[in-house]
Order: sequence, then structure tokens, then C-alpha cells
Amino acid sequence: MSPRWIILFIIIAVIELYAFQAIKTVTKVRWIQIAYIIVSISAVIFIFYQFSKFDRSVGQTPMTMITIGLLLLVLVPKLLITFFMLLEDILRLLVGTKNYITNYNNEDAFLPERRQFVSRIALGIAAIPFLSLIYGMTVGKYNFKVIRQTLFFPDLPDAFDGFQITQISDVHSGSFDNPEKIEYAIDLINQQNSDLILFTGDIVNTHAKEMHPWLETFNKIQNHEFGKFSILGNHDYGEYVEWSSEKDKEENFEAIKDLHRQIDFKLLLNENVKIKKGDDEIALVGVENWGVKFKKVGDLNKASENLSKDDFKILMSHDPSHWEAEIKNHHKHFHLTLSGHTHGFQFGIEIPGFFKWSPVEYVYKQWAGLYQEFGKYIYVNRGFGFHAYPGRVGIMPEITVIELKKGQNIV
Repeated sequence: MSPRWIILFIIIAVIELYAFQAIKTVTKVRWIQIAYIIVSISAVIFIFYQFSKFDRSVGQTPMTMITIGLLLLVLVPKLLITFFMLLEDILRLLVGTKNYITNYNNEDAFLPERRQFVSRIALGIAAIPFLSLIYGMTVGKYNFKVIRQTLFFPDLPDAFDGFQITQISDVHSGSFDNPEKIEYAIDLINQQNSDLILFTGDIVNTHAKEMHPWLETFNKIQNHEFGKFSILGNHDYGEYVEWSSEKDKEENFEAIKDLHRQIDFKLLLNENVKIKKGDDEIALVGVENWGVKFKKVGDLNKASENLSKDDFKILMSHDPSHWEAEIKNHHKHFHLTLSGHTHGFQFGIEIPGFFKWSPVEYVYKQWAGLYQEFGKYIYVNRGFGFHAYPGRVGIMPEITVIELKKGQNIV
């Protein structure tokens, strides 16, 4: 057994020991303690067994997501319990040391007994993420929210004043397991009656076939007056599995691109189109994936060929790190960038208008919602689907509706 596995087993053993200590302190009922041990050991064995069976040629499967969900259910609450119990042990050690030094003839045990109220607090706090993760896997992952933004641009062509765009992103169709909920989400999209709909990448997790059961459903997205356009995301290139040959990988990639045609979206591959309304027009620019830590095939210069700085431009770029690295300082001035990719980590806390936090903010400067710099906007959609963890806690699946208005920038 490698040192890495030995270390992992030691960590798990420590976490399980502390969690059991909390249970043991709170209840002396023997059958409850034994039941807890059986359930915990069974969960750990199941998780290790499933991960040992993971097939790199297949990638994520429904069972993989169940396993990840169970891992989080087991690990996160017990980590919190361990934290509190470890703090109590440090305090017990300090008190025991003090008593030994000041009263070394004392026949009492060196360490004071555990206090029940500390274990109760630890278990109570651990119940919060436990219940939240269960909620995320049962309700949160399909708790679609329509989020509206009104953006002002002084140089917006007059005919586009009041123009509405619906954005979806990160479908990850291979993760879906509830047709009724997806039908509901498609109905929500249609209810917005926008002028234009844009999809900013990741139609599947890896394989084109993941979308096949959902083609009919996504074909119910109504035709929008000014079109339906899309781009590719990092998952659409098949980079995260092992392929038997480059030919198989390329065929899958071509099939993924064709999915967009099959759901009546025009896929933009480092190119632009003009959206005309009356005597005015705006440019819609779509780049392939470009991410600081992911595949870099997006070509901003190629995608914006024949466009000038003065043209009003909406850019679709899947990964928001592209905006920070290239887009916001680009000489052609992209007025609005629409991205996705982060999913808001599918975990966080949001109080609209007051507070927004997720662990992903330590990786991405722009990770959910609207950001503005140098008179340019980027909007990061929180994602339509889910990946890896089969749920959402605090960061809900999103359908964005953006209204363009002529006027001074207001955030």
C-alpha cells in the first residue's frame, strides 16, 4: 500500500474516532452506538469500493455522482465534529497538565471527562451541512431561478433599447435524472419571451450520447425572434476521460458540435454574427473555450475579425477567467461578456443584494452574477445543470434574463 493511501486511512480513522466519541458522549444506548458504527463502516467501504471501480474511459456516471454525494454527506459533518472535539481535547490536555503540575498527588484521571454539551454543539452544527447537502441533492439541484439584470450602455444602438437576452449555461445533460424538472425549466425559459437566447457551453459532461435522451425536451425551446446561439465549454472537448484512440475522441467532439444543430442552436466557433434590428445592428461574438487553467482554443482576434472598436459587441466565452486575462483589456472593447463554467461551486451562501460567498471565489475573481470594470460588463451564469456533486446548496440553477438599455452605466 502506498504512503498516500496509508495517510488517507489514518485521517479517516481519526475523523471516525472523533465522530464516534461525540455519539458516545451524547448517548449511552448501546444499540445506537453499534448502529452508528455499522452505518459508518458500510458507507466508507461503499465509497472506497466505488472509487476503486472508477473507469477513466467512461468518466462520470450516475453512480459516481451518488458516491460523491455520499462522500460529502459523510465527510463534511464529521470534519466539523472533529474540529470541535479536537478543540475540546486540546483544552482537556491543558487542564490535565495544569492539574498534574499543581496537584501531582491527585489520583483523578489525567484528562478531565468529555463534556456532553460540547458533543451536543458539535453534532448540532454538523447537522446543518448534513441536512443542507441532502436538500441540495433532492430539491436544490432543480430549484431553477430566473435572475433579471438591466444593463445600461451609452453607445447602445437605439433600436436595441429594451432588447432582452435569455442566457443559459452549463447544461451537463449527462447528470439529469428527472424529466419533469427539466421540462419545467424549459417552460421557464420560454415564459421569458426574450428577443434572443444564448447558451454559453458545456452541453454534456463528456459524451455526446448523454444528450440524446434530452434532445426532444430541449427542442421545445421556442424560436426567438433574433435567434438561438451557443458556444462550447471545457467539458465539450472530451478532455477528462481516456479514449481508446484519437479518432474516437474526434468523432465524439464532432457529435457534440452537431448536438447544437439538433436542438436548433447556431454554434459559434471563433466567429461573429450581426444581429440586425431596424436600421441598427449589434455584433454577437462566440469563442471556443479559453480558460486560465483549462483548454485554450478560443481565439478572440479571429472571432472578432471585421469588427471595430466602435461596434457594439456581446461576447460569449465559457470561462470567466478569459475576461480577466484577455477580454477586459482588449483593444476592440467588448461591451458585455457572458460566461458560465464556475457553477458557483454549487455551494455557497447568497442573500440577494447583501451577501454572496462561495469557496469558488478563491479561484475565480468573477464567479457568479454581474461584474463591471473599465466600462465593460461580465455576467457569470450560475449554471443550468450540475456536475460531480449531484446537488446545489445555496447557489441555485439559473436562467438569466438581461435587458439592454440605452443610458449611462449603472451597477
